[in-house]
Amino acid sequence: MIVEQRTYVLHTGASLAEYLDAYENIGLPAQKPILGGFLGYFVTEFGTQNELNHFWAYDDLEDRRARRAELAKSEQWQQCLSVIRPMIMTMANKIMYPTTFSPIRSLPVTVTDADTAFSAN
Repeated sequence: MIVEQRTYVLHTGASLAEYLDAYENIGLPAQKPILGGFLGYFVTEFGTQNELNHFWAYDDLEDRRARRAELAKSEQWQQCLSVIRPMIMTMANKIMYPTTFSPIRSLPVTVTDADTAFSAN
């Protein structure tokens, strides 16, 4: 299994709320059935402002390539890109491999590590 981290930084004048609304309602519904392996989408509180990070799991690089090629054919995804792409200032991605002790090591993704229990109380 591999995990892809995609990092976007929006232009200073771009609306984070508008970006997230378009992505949640147009982009994510187009991506999830094609890409599978959705791990999460995050925004920063501290550090680089207007930064978004999303994580996707794939069987391997060929699985990622085939799924991304299929996504490029989606009219709904292209519609989302027409809305969000002008808001994005920079884009970067990383491909990561899990360690032997990572609680996420294979698909489908499940976290069963007993150490993940957390209580804020």
